[in-house]
Amino acid sequence: MKDFPENKKIILFDGVCNLCNGAVQFIIKNDKKDIFRFVALQSELGIEICNHIGVDQNKIDSIILYHPGVAYYYKSSAILEISKDLAGIYSLASFFKIFPEKFRNYIYNYIAKNRYKWYGKKESCMIPTPELKAKFL
Repeated sequence: MKDFPENKKIILFDGVCNLCNGAVQFIIKNDKKDIFRFVALQSELGIEICNHIGVDQNKIDSIILYHPGVAYYYKSSAILEISKDLAGIYSLASFFKIFPEKFRNYIYNYIAKNRYKWYGKKESCMIPTPELKAKFL
C-alpha cells in the first residue's frame, strides 16, 4: 500500500459524477485545516484502497472517507465525518447523527441512485488544476 501523507484523511469519490465533483470542490473550499486528500474511485489507487479496506468498489456507489490506520466510513456516515472537519456552520451537520444510520442511508441511496440523471456524468475523471493538484493522490 502506498505511503499516504501524514495526518490526512482520504476521500474516495466517483470521478465521473458531476454531483460528486461539485462536492469535492465544496470540501476543498471549506477545508481550512488542509485535512483532506482526494482519490477517484475509478483510479488505480482508488481500487487499491478499496481492496485494502475490504470494500468491493464495483458494488458501492458511495463516497468513502478513509483515515489510514484508523477507520473508514461510507455513505451518510462519511458525509457526517467529513463535515466535522469543515470550517464554519458545516461542522454542525454532525447533528444529523441523531437519526439512525439506516434512515440516513435510505436518503443517501435515493440521491446516489439518481445522481447521474439529476446532475449528469462526465466522460472521464476530473483533472485537477495546477493549484489543486497537491490535494489529489
